[in-house]
Amino acid sequence: MATTHPRHRLRKFRFERPQKIAATLLLLLLGQCLWVSAQRPLSETDYQFARCGREIWEHPTPLAGYFTTCGNIHDGTLAWRAAGLPLTLERIAAGQASTTSTWEMRHEVGAIRFLLRLPFMLAGLALGASLWWVTRRLFGNEGGYISLAIYCFMPAVVRASTSPNNEILAAFGLFSVIYTAIGVSHALQGPRSKWRPRIVLLTIALGFTAAAHIVAFLLALLFTVAFMAWVAEGRRAYIPTLLIVWVLGGLFLLFASYDFRPDAFSYVFRSAAGRMWISLDPAKWFFSDPANSPFSIALAGALVLYAAVRRSRYFGNTTPLLVGAPLLLLVTTGVASEPWLWALPFLIAFTGGVYADALETRQRRVFLVATGVVVASQALLCLASLPGIAS
Repeated sequence: MATTHPRHRLRKFRFERPQKIAATLLLLLLGQCLWVSAQRPLSETDYQFARCGREIWEHPTPLAGYFTTCGNIHDGTLAWRAAGLPLTLERIAAGQASTTSTWEMRHEVGAIRFLLRLPFMLAGLALGASLWWVTRRLFGNEGGYISLAIYCFMPAVVRASTSPNNEILAAFGLFSVIYTAIGVSHALQGPRSKWRPRIVLLTIALGFTAAAHIVAFLLALLFTVAFMAWVAEGRRAYIPTLLIVWVLGGLFLLFASYDFRPDAFSYVFRSAAGRMWISLDPAKWFFSDPANSPFSIALAGALVLYAAVRRSRYFGNTTPLLVGAPLLLLVTTGVASEPWLWALPFLIAFTGGVYADALETRQRRVFLVATGVVVASQALLCLASLPGIAS
């Protein structure tokens, strides 16, 4: 009987119990986002993102461009494009003119309020799916469940997923870049046929991150080089060449996000968008928020276990801690942004990994109860905070 060569076997996606549980958790996150979006009225920020995003898509003249009518865009065009795209498509479908009055524009935005916020909901869901995929591969099903459950009931995630902003996009891009870079490092140990798709994927992820926030792009490059130098033993000689490819590719995609306009593109580097510093204020604010207290307690316990238990100190747990800890202390001094939100998926991954290790010890029942209490408490506090997020 003829057999199929392993190279020609297609890996089928299986929607079994782990995938069903993950999908249920993501649906719960989506339900929270939809409820908040339905309750929250449109704000001036919503209108500004929609109007400026529409102008970017519709290629205005330089004199009427988004650098004059909307003010200089400091952080990146990605969120503006995402918010303006539904309005532009709606105009094209209706055959409307590009120029309308402020009242007409507000009426049009109000009619597509859900579509205006949909790209950011999808980004939040994509980040959650990426978090689950990474933590499940690293820590098993239980580690994936713990991480995703905490993520889906974080008020900060719901808030960022229901309003136009670059922060949730930068968080998704940064998380994707770092773990894709680690995947590339492992692929370098194998046949060359597996290199190219991962290298292309990493280039796209870097461009996505750069279009969201230039600081996230710079940090992504820094962590990419550091982790590749750590993981790619015997293949480190390829790093300089790959770095050139990724930098040029990412900058090209960033240039494209500015419609290949040199003046607009150069403004990112002439402005203060890339300035950053270290401060304890973001961490103090995050841990002092009562809505985050269950996760804060769980993170503190994970740090104690990481320091006390040797089996917890390995690459899978150390990587998200090395990324999340400095991001939690980062502040951008030139523009207003929230790097602590970029740190959140890494800190959640670290917490899930440490507790997944603890569940394999003799004290499994104790830690199973503890993680259950953390997830349930975080869920209750998140649900209780939804009316405040929607106001």
